[in-house]
Amino acid sequence: MDPQQTHAPQPMVPALRALYEPLAPYAYALMRFCVGATIVPHGYTKLFQGAVAPAAGMIAKLGLEPAVAWAYFVGGVEFFGGILLAVGLLTRLAAAMLVVEFAVIVFAVKFAIGFFAFKGGFELELLLGLLCLAICFKGGGRLSVDHAIGKEL
Repeated sequence: MDPQQTHAPQPMVPALRALYEPLAPYAYALMRFCVGATIVPHGYTKLFQGAVAPAAGMIAKLGLEPAVAWAYFVGGVEFFGGILLAVGLLTRLAAAMLVVEFAVIVFAVKFAIGFFAFKGGFELELLLGLLCLAICFKGGGRLSVDHAIGKEL
């Protein structure tokens, strides 16, 4: 047994160890996949379902021009970046781009509204942004395309 495992906390219900131990190596990959898969539909609606116009309106209010080009760029970051994050390819780059996007959403768009999502606040965007930041620090992990090809940014 690994010396680090001897000091690991014991499950309150020892029988659950049989569930935890075989699944634990997949936890990070599951989290990374879920974060990416959650972001993809937001980009999809912008790029393929006409939601680029409302996004461009919001971007124009921030003073970024040309707003429509920025809206397509944001849609591409969400759609393609979410896919890259989910599969773990160019993971750190995709995560870093998403961190910047979520920081803008939190601090420039939704901060004045407040925290709680049910009031239109930045709760979800902050969570996704912080998860992307953690993914940026850790990279793709063992179960990623980056790891499979042996290269990572």
